[in-house]
Amino acid sequence: MGAVGTEDERRFGEFVAVRRHGHVAELVLDRPKAMNAVSTEMARSIGAACAALGADRDVRVTVLTSTHPRAFCVGADLKERNSLSDAELVRQRPTARAAYTGVLELPMPAIAAVHGFALGGGFELALSCDLIVADPTAVVGLPEVSVGVIPGGGGTQLLPRRVGAARAAELIFTARRLAAPEAHALGLVDLLAGEEADRDEALALASRIAANSPVGLRAAKRALRLGYGLDLRAGLEVEDAAWRSVAFSGDRTEGVAAFNEKRKPEWPGE
Repeated sequence: MGAVGTEDERRFGEFVAVRRHGHVAELVLDRPKAMNAVSTEMARSIGAACAALGADRDVRVTVLTSTHPRAFCVGADLKERNSLSDAELVRQRPTARAAYTGVLELPMPAIAAVHGFALGGGFELALSCDLIVADPTAVVGLPEVSVGVIPGGGGTQLLPRRVGAARAAELIFTARRLAAPEAHALGLVDLLAGEEADRDEALALASRIAANSPVGLRAAKRALRLGYGLDLRAGLEVEDAAWRSVAFSGDRTEGVAAFNEKRKPEWPGE
């Protein structure tokens, strides 16, 4: 799917946009009439936008946001799902998976800015990011078993990595929703922003992160993701491989020089 739009905003289909703020990219969910329910078309657009972002070496951090004032994303488009035959649902599955894995596999740090409802697949999009910033209106949860399915966008794997197996089981089995304070206390979100400030605080955090080496950031994310869940010895081998990928980079040379010369580094990004 091709991207169209201005230099600062590119559209991916009707429901997804990418906005640039220097080295920070904002991946915008923009289907307000459906509270960002993820249809097949929207899933395809999310996947295409993530592929474009992953190939853009100038992007150091991605922030996932919503244009709807009362929702981040309410999950899969159940109205569309209800119209699909079994065969159509099977054909649609790879497209849906590609949206979630697209966010999960972004090579740079990714931050979700959540307000209002982030339920089911909507919360799974947030869980696919490295960090989640939420405002006091946020309501999160994985209610899929209440409609006869399971979290299928990574929720059964990503949630226990955040909160542990037993807590994830309780949340998934009960299908309950959590308001922002409890979600923060249990570790389902990482930072609580002021009211209506989730986007601003996520972009500010992204800007602070983006001041660092893009080569270092991507390698650090790779080591964190690949090493998690391995035994310590295997994890340290993953870390060593990531270290070797940056130790002789232009960013490392520039970073050391800038430190010794007491100036701001100008990262070559290679």
